[in-house]
Amino acid sequence: MNLDQPQPIREHLDLTSLDPYLRKKLPELSGNIKIEQFPSGFSNLTYLISDEVDHEYVLRRPPFGANIKGGHDMKREYRILHALSKHQLNVPEPLDLCTDDSVLGADFYIMRRIKGIVLRHGSTGTSEAFFSSLSHNAISTLIELHRLNPNEIELSDLGNPEGYVARQINGWTRRYARAKTEDLPGMELLCDWLFKNMPSEQGVSLIHNDYKYDNLILDPENFSIRAILDWEMATIGCPMMDLGAALGYWIDQDDDPRLKKLSFSLTHHSGNLTRQQVAEMYAQAQNHKEDNLLFYGVYGIWRIVVILQQIYARYLAGHTQDSRFASLGSGIKVLIQHAQTLLARGHL
Repeated sequence: MNLDQPQPIREHLDLTSLDPYLRKKLPELSGNIKIEQFPSGFSNLTYLISDEVDHEYVLRRPPFGANIKGGHDMKREYRILHALSKHQLNVPEPLDLCTDDSVLGADFYIMRRIKGIVLRHGSTGTSEAFFSSLSHNAISTLIELHRLNPNEIELSDLGNPEGYVARQINGWTRRYARAKTEDLPGMELLCDWLFKNMPSEQGVSLIHNDYKYDNLILDPENFSIRAILDWEMATIGCPMMDLGAALGYWIDQDDDPRLKKLSFSLTHHSGNLTRQQVAEMYAQAQNHKEDNLLFYGVYGIWRIVVILQQIYARYLAGHTQDSRFASLGSGIKVLIQHAQTLLARGHL
């Protein structure tokens, strides 16, 4: 496995105004500034900023053409990183927040780069023992995150935990309706099932809302978790819903082969815990009920469908040129079928 490396830029930044801004905010930059783009997910765009003497920083900005209510809030993500880094939690150190649209046409922030391994689709050089250790460590880290007191880390006002479960189902249903590009009957059935099977809240925590392998930076020596990335959807709410969001990305070894081709976590490799084992390990550690685990898993898959549909709608409207988005339509249908399969068999 190699350190996470940037690639040629897919979505270009305007250096005319960015270059002088960077030199003002990061005076240690020397010589020509180089900008590359990380092969990140389908949402916020992440770039490597470097100079001729090996200073390295990371810039995060919203996707081009995005106009999603409550999404891509750079100020919010910067605040979360600032609070967590102040309490010495495993996150990158935020350095600067820019709210001047004249620089890049949108808010963005800069953070210090943490070097390490990020597992992405197609990563090689892993073993069964590696994935066994990683899957246990990843869930233990999620449990530790959920045990933080939001008041102590000064983030208690980040969201409203009251009625969180119902608000998520209602909110994602509305988002799907706005981004819909074709009729998908299976999606309507999933919406109905989720509305009819909503459990009560189980606790209040800071929740990440996009917790998966490729949002973790691993130490290249011992593969421990150096940092958790991508806090754009973090809030205060029911921790079991955060588990559900993670389960949505968790593909098992015996799942539909088409699921393994999606650019999700490498959880289908031998050695990983299964979805059911992950859910049971988490629920037992947190003393939560285990009778609604299927709901959280189906919710996680359904929510990913909505997120991908939002991105796919932007692509069809011509707001982004990223060629990866062209295949999202077929991926959405595979995920809907995946959720229906779990419902039909009655367990994760």
